[in-house]
Parts: sequence; structure tokens; C-alpha cells
Amino acid sequence: LSPQPISPVKNFFAGGFGGVCLVFAGHPLDTIKVRLQTQPKPGPGQSPLYAGTFDCFRKTLAKEGVKGLYKGMAAPIIGVTPMFAVCFFGFGLGKKLQQKSPDDILSYPQLFAAGMLSGVFTTAIMAPGERIKCLLQIQAASGDVKYAGPIDCAKQIYRENGIRGVYKGTALTLMRDVPASGMYFMTYEWLKHILTPEGRSPGELSVPSVLFAGGMAGIFNWAVAIPPDVLKSRFQTAPEGKYPNGFRDVLRELIREEGVTSLYKGFNAVMLRAFPANAACFLGFEVAMKFLNWLAPNL
Repeated sequence: LSPQPISPVKNFFAGGFGGVCLVFAGHPLDTIKVRLQTQPKPGPGQSPLYAGTFDCFRKTLAKEGVKGLYKGMAAPIIGVTPMFAVCFFGFGLGKKLQQKSPDDILSYPQLFAAGMLSGVFTTAIMAPGERIKCLLQIQAASGDVKYAGPIDCAKQIYRENGIRGVYKGTALTLMRDVPASGMYFMTYEWLKHILTPEGRSPGELSVPSVLFAGGMAGIFNWAVAIPPDVLKSRFQTAPEGKYPNGFRDVLRELIREEGVTSLYKGFNAVMLRAFPANAACFLGFEVAMKFLNWLAPNL
């Protein structure tokens, strides 16, 4: 929706910076989301380990302090910078491929398609990082220490199950990220367009407007992503061989034991995290993009 030339290279660097901003802002609620999604089913007459988002937050703080909320953050920080760089690069490339000339203004379905391409691009980096992050987060909750950190976790998974073990859950990561990324970028561009005053460029949007557009893009993204994300968290943290038919087994077990609403486990934590984390991400992206446009206007 902007006539300015699209630079996938600038998108790459600005997206990486936006990703770092997102992790710092959103990781505590991501930890809570994974713990809620993977908590064991309570036995007869027993209450669940966590009553909800705020109970999980309170118990984590009481037991492990603020550090507990940032458990497993090294893996997404290592993975998220290149992952968001590749994600924004994929979106920039998707837009550029659909333009017949640099002045072409893309329609919303075209922006959605460009966003879906970015989801395909990120899965190769995302799947192993997500697997390691989830295992470290549930280990911290259970108190049963198997992994000393992300590198040790990756080594042990590889030693036990090879590269397939490291990439366990890739299909579910694709099922989550491809449609959700389409929604993510399309929503952001749509809100930027709506919030841009008459006669102004979307590049001149105020900080509060960028934060609002980025935060709402995160909300729309996760509205699409939560059910496959629940299945992915379950599948990636399950003992080897528990689900021989992959996500179909996870889906059947969840619906049989806990009903359809179990696909929205961690909804409150996800939505509480989605707005500030993605607002921070897009603000970081826009700031970095302005700096890169100033530094290398012809790139």
C-alpha cells in the first residue's frame, strides 16, 4: 500500500532488530503460555497445577523469581534475530515479486500472500528454536532438570534422535505460521493505511499509531495461530513415540480428554503478550528501517 520501492535487504536487517525487541517485550508471557498449554491433566479430585494465566504468573514469580519468566530466552534470542530478519525479508520479497513496477500498490490479498511466503521462510529456523524453548520452559516448571541450557538441549536431542528430533514439529510450525503470517502483515499494512492522515505517507506515522498497528497485527496473528500452536507445544514436548501419527494423535487426544476449548489453552497469556510484544517488534522495525533509509537510500 506504499508506492516507495521495496528493499528486501533492508527488510532483513530491520526485521532482525524488530525481532530482538519482540523477545524482550514478550518472553515472560510466552513462558506462561507454554506452561499452561503443557501442564498435565489433573487426576480425579485434584486441582490443576495452574488455575489460569495470573495464577501461573504468580506461582512462577514466587518459586523462581523474575528469572523464571525469562527461562529458555537464549534459544529464541539466538533464533529470533535471523528468524525475524528472514520473516521480514520474505514479506519484502513476496511484495516485490507481485509488483509489475516499483510504483504498484498491492491489494490486501496480495499482502496476505506475501505474508504467507514469509511464514514458509521462517519455519526452517523457527522449528528447532521452538522445540528447544518449549522443552526448557516445561523443564523449569516440573523441576526435573535434564538440560543445562539451549546448547546442551540441542546436543541431547540430536544425540538421541538425530536431525529429525531437532526438527520435530516442523509440519505444525508451518500450519501455524503460514496463515498466521499472512494475517499478521496484512493487518499491519491495513491499519497503517487507515491511521495515515490524508496527504501523508505511511512512513510518517506517529509512534503511538505504529505501536497500535503492530499490537493489533499481533492480536490478529495469534487469533489464527493458537490452535496449531497448542498442538505444536504438546507434540514438541511429548516423549518420543507418544504420538506416532503426529498432530492427528495430539488433536484426537486433546479433544477426547479436554474438549474443543483445549485448543485455546493459554489464550489469555497469548493475547496479553501479543499486543506489547508485536507493538515493540514493529516499532523496532520502523525505527531500524528509517535509519537504513538514511544510511543507504539507494540500497
